[in-house]
Amino acid sequence: MSGFAPRVKAVLGPTNTGKTHLAIERLLGHASGIIGFPLRLLARENYDRMVAVKGARHVALITGEEKIVPPDARYFSCTVEAMPLDRKVEFLAVDEIQLCADPDRGHVFTDRLLHARGMVETMFLGAETIRKLLRRLVPEAEIETRPRLSRLTYAGPAKLSRLPPRSAIVAFSAAEVYAIAEAVRSRRGGCAVVMGRLSPRTRNAQVALYQDKEVDFLVATDAIGMGLNMDVDHVAFAGLSKFDGHRPRLLEAAEIAQIAGRAGRGMRDGTFGTTGRCPLLTDELISAVESHAFEPLEQLAWRNSTLDFASIDALLASLLAAPDRPGLVRGNDASDLLILAALAGDAAIRDRAGSPRAVRLLWEACQIPDFRKLATDNHTRLCARVFRHLLDDGALPEDWVAAQIGTLGRIDGDIDTLMQRLADVRIWAYIAARADWVRNALVWQGRAREAEDLLSDALHEKLMARFVDRRAAKLTRRLDEAETAGLLSAVTRAGDVVVEGHPVGRIDGFRFEPDATVGGADKRLVLRAARRALGGEMPRRVARLDAAPDTAFSLRADGTIVWQNAGIARLRQGSAVLAPAIEVIESEFLDGALRETVRMRFARFIEAKIAHDLMPLFAACRAAEAEPELRGVMHRLAEQAGILPTSPIDAALRPRLRRMGVRAGAFALYLPALLKPRPAALRATLWAAWRKRNLPALPAPGLVSVAAPDWPDGLAAFLGWLVCGTRAIRLDIAERIAGELRHAARRRPAPLPPSLASRLGVAQEDLTAVLRGLGFRVIPEEAPAEGVFGPPMPARIAIAPARRLAVKAPEAPPVPVNPDHPFAALAGFHRAAS
Repeated sequence: MSGFAPRVKAVLGPTNTGKTHLAIERLLGHASGIIGFPLRLLARENYDRMVAVKGARHVALITGEEKIVPPDARYFSCTVEAMPLDRKVEFLAVDEIQLCADPDRGHVFTDRLLHARGMVETMFLGAETIRKLLRRLVPEAEIETRPRLSRLTYAGPAKLSRLPPRSAIVAFSAAEVYAIAEAVRSRRGGCAVVMGRLSPRTRNAQVALYQDKEVDFLVATDAIGMGLNMDVDHVAFAGLSKFDGHRPRLLEAAEIAQIAGRAGRGMRDGTFGTTGRCPLLTDELISAVESHAFEPLEQLAWRNSTLDFASIDALLASLLAAPDRPGLVRGNDASDLLILAALAGDAAIRDRAGSPRAVRLLWEACQIPDFRKLATDNHTRLCARVFRHLLDDGALPEDWVAAQIGTLGRIDGDIDTLMQRLADVRIWAYIAARADWVRNALVWQGRAREAEDLLSDALHEKLMARFVDRRAAKLTRRLDEAETAGLLSAVTRAGDVVVEGHPVGRIDGFRFEPDATVGGADKRLVLRAARRALGGEMPRRVARLDAAPDTAFSLRADGTIVWQNAGIARLRQGSAVLAPAIEVIESEFLDGALRETVRMRFARFIEAKIAHDLMPLFAACRAAEAEPELRGVMHRLAEQAGILPTSPIDAALRPRLRRMGVRAGAFALYLPALLKPRPAALRATLWAAWRKRNLPALPAPGLVSVAAPDWPDGLAAFLGWLVCGTRAIRLDIAERIAGELRHAARRRPAPLPPSLASRLGVAQEDLTAVLRGLGFRVIPEEAPAEGVFGPPMPARIAIAPARRLAVKAPEAPPVPVNPDHPFAALAGFHRAAS
């Protein structure tokens, strides 16, 4: 290989140019190779692609948390930080090389740009923005520009509810991602969620949801901008600023293009735009993104990689060294440097790090990634403890490692809790991947992987439960497609509505009740699908109702008419108490003709029910037709549905009324048969409809006395209850007992019957007030006169005298007198006489 210089090539261009595909092909065309990716997710994705071609025994995966290195491995898929640069390979590549400019991680990419080489070929893949600096820093590199395979055009702003299917919505914080995902679920059925904090397993499961078209929308952070290839047609920005770990800032044009470029794949064009509260893009920015024309990078982040381990101070000085060539600047201090600086101030650590070996060990411990990013000193203490164990024992205590990893596999908690545990697992996976730190490293790597898999699966399920409604998503897609063949839908015998194989609710009468799990905008969506499913079902149901016998219907106390356990119509005020109107309960699925069919059928049902349950009343009215003297009485009785407050009835008519089942009592003219439970319940319902009142709770059947009810005026008399003081007595009982007492006391006071209180169903202390209400007075028992021996005179009952209430008519106001009137003198005389 010494006969020619190794080839260095840069393949630059926007997204969707096939750069990564080209690099993988070149790598697998050599006898050995390494490729570095910016994300663990990408390293894992391309590892699987390489295994599919070369087989698992020849392909390795190396990231901070995972190390799969078969003995015969010749091809390595890695994160850029984990590339094994001490291994000689024919081909070496680094993806997204423009990240050299990233102030946090850029120094790693810059180091690979300057120093990492393959023995035969080296390839850097990235954006055109690095061309100028790459030509200056790596002058031997051949630069090839590849055009984008498809067009990327601006589609403008759109509401979430108007975004086209196969859209990715990009936000820049977990809170924004969650809020948007919730909104997409409520409006469009659900979405997949992709964030940088997800494990590869969870991310792949979420992407599979999207790729398999179980959902049509993806909500993601800018993590999708780094080479994650999915079938995205449109990218919608929910914001144009982000917190970069140090401060909030606006996105640069090249960053927007990197993310927007995920739209379109292969030869398929893509679009980008904004949504929600995102500011509008400027014309200049739109033009730059569409033409892929951006300002070139002016400087790359750099950190010295030639480190001095003579002491902690020497190491810090070498890490803080200034770059030695133009175009390079020191980036932000990375977490490993900050941890080293913090531990340098610990006297105990400084004392222990007294040799180059100890300083090197301390630096390696400081490089444990802080995936938790909690901005606390917990991670610093962890690094210090790892250092002490390694320095004192040569390895980490197994019981400590076991305890730490063993607590991380719990799958309880919410989404954020699981993601925090995943961050903890990643830290311990990194530690377990250091075979020189941990005894039985393979065992602990397996345990960490098991914990990560458990957490990943649990996180995927929780993301699914929170952000995906598969039923609504599928219906959304079918409805948006506006298929000419229509939806496959059916209504089962039990009334369940099934659309596209998914139960979406059930029919309750002639109304559609969506499934209890459906809410918000999902409800509107399901109604759209249900209208199609129910289009032909409702006329069939109306026909079944029209043909059903009266026994299929029932009338509730509140006036609702029920069919198949569902309220279909209700009684309303009609032309008379016994002729209520029928109102069909509103249903969007019943047009005017169908509603009238239902109304007419229930009108016949109610007419038949009134005729049946109040049969004694109608029979008496028919009998009165042959006796002119009774027609007026029976007409007034029928107007009150069978109970009429008493009015003078000719004694000669009473026997004739009795033969028709009508009693002319002291308190009312009534039919005792209508006081039975069935007719009494119907009469109460008819009264409520006639008076437009809600019916209060009524006494249970069989009671003869109740506490005086707080009922609307007129209801007690209408229902046949006589209010007597604090109690109400059923009319037939009151008439019967009052008649007996009146007969007994017709000439003189009669002894008070001992069982009277129980017959009236009242307590003894209420008896006097009740009797007073029935028109009697109680004479208490009297002791014998002085000198007279014998038992006391028992309590007696007497008929109370009829009370006449004299009502004086109000005086008319005086009429002023005109003194000039010819009769003025007579008016004065009249006043004087009165």
